Amino acid sequence: MRYAILGDTMPAVEVLFDAPGETMFTQSGGMAWMSDGVAMDSNMRGGFGKSLGRMFTGESLFMATYRAERAGAKIAFSSTVAGEVLPINVGEMAGGLICQKDAFLCAQDSVNLEVTFTKKISAGLFGGEGFILQRLTGQGMAFLEIDGDKVERILAPGEVLKVDTGNVVAFEPSVSYEIETVKGFKNIFFGGEGLFLTRLVGPGRVILQTQNFNDFAGRIIRLIPGK
Repeated sequence: MRYAILGDTMPAVEVLFDAPGETMFTQSGGMAWMSDGVAMDSNMRGGFGKSLGRMFTGESLFMATYRAERAGAKIAFSSTVAGEVLPINVGEMAGGLICQKDAFLCAQDSVNLEVTFTKKISAGLFGGEGFILQRLTGQGMAFLEIDGDKVERILAPGEVLKVDTGNVVAFEPSVSYEIETVKGFKNIFFGGEGLFLTRLVGPGRVILQTQNFNDFAGRIIRLIPGK
């Protein structure tokens, strides 16, 4: 399998299958275009239990699997908002990668997409991304959606990074994920940053995005008459 990232503002990843039988999967509706020679199958990937868990992370109950029927067939998966498509070689990451909901775009069939739980209940209750996150493991390529531009940080052991939760894309399992209350009465009510921040503690790799799409959508809704 080979791939190319196409476009800048609303990018897509186009996959070229080198041999029959090569497979990609995505959430339902993630495919943008494909050539002849690609067969589609919608299924509950991993069974009903895992499918139900994925639904709670914001993904669809059914996943779409695309299998090459001949070499040279192509398929593309596009992002849903302006930003980037980030390729991840899952096999090169010890322990895989933990992602926020809606970050997953597509992956090779050899990659596992599973639900995972944050270690602290407070992170799930107040983190803004839900108690259940996604975990990518296995071998092969996966592709994530980035809202806006990508920013990467490598945290040293014990190093702390405080982030608005909507700006967190993914992090290595070695990074702890906690919630911290904004200090100060005036900061809480007049600071405009909300009541909680995400507290990421190293060591490990952290992937951030410059746009918080939920905040952006909220501003658009406020401008709609009658809302």
